[in-house]
Amino acid sequence: MRVIRKYANRRLYDTSESRYVTLEDIRQLIIEGENFYVEDSKSGEDLTRNILLQIITEQENQGNNESGRPMFSNKVLQQLIRFYGDSMQGSMSGYLEQSISTFMDQQKLLREQMQQAIKANPMQAANPMEMMRKLAEQNLLLWKSLARNNFGHSASDKDTHENEDDQ
Repeated sequence: MRVIRKYANRRLYDTSESRYVTLEDIRQLIIEGENFYVEDSKSGEDLTRNILLQIITEQENQGNNESGRPMFSNKVLQQLIRFYGDSMQGSMSGYLEQSISTFMDQQKLLREQMQQAIKANPMQAANPMEMMRKLAEQNLLLWKSLARNNFGHSASDKDTHENEDDQ
């Protein structure tokens, strides 16, 4: 695991690269999936969380995303703050971790499906709406299959068959 040391002058030093780094450099490590640990140079205290929060604050203030807006609205931030000290704080943390993990898995699957669809039919890339419609159909079939395997026949299967009969 890469160790980053934070000095009293607030500079960050990457011990693996033997060089000073910025918050942007650390953000890039995160994007690349690199594991790291930030420690205070004198006490050895773990400062990783503080640095991560600094990076989030910086990104939120800069609006570094496709829409140019922060990821967390004021309402979301207020709702998160309400959970601090609440008996559900621990549950909320686990819920957020699982939700983000699930979202990332779905995002990865969608990217893979898009790449497969483009490889299978490059001409289809010219019509992204049709490609998205087909991917949505494939995902729906996947979810129905999962539901059927885990829960038996579902009401949505019955509704689908009834709708097919109507057509």
